[in-house]
Amino acid sequence: MTAAPRFLSFARDIRPLFRDKDQQSMRFLFDLYSYEDVSAHAKKILEELEEGAMPCDGPWPPEQVELFRRWVDEGMAP
Repeated sequence: MTAAPRFLSFARDIRPLFRDKDQQSMRFLFDLYSYEDVSAHAKKILEELEEGAMPCDGPWPPEQVELFRRWVDEGMAP
């Protein structure tokens, strides 16, 4: 029996990727702890993550960028 594919959610899979210092440094633009803010800006956030420009102190590991990309591709579930 094959396990059903696991869809990603913001609360369980994406929100924990953002550290307190990430959230505070981006607060002037949007709240990285807010599903509404992150989903509204997801394309731009993904662009910055892929370029290594976000977070400010160094790029995410490729697995984390891929997780965020997959969440966006799956439709950004809360």
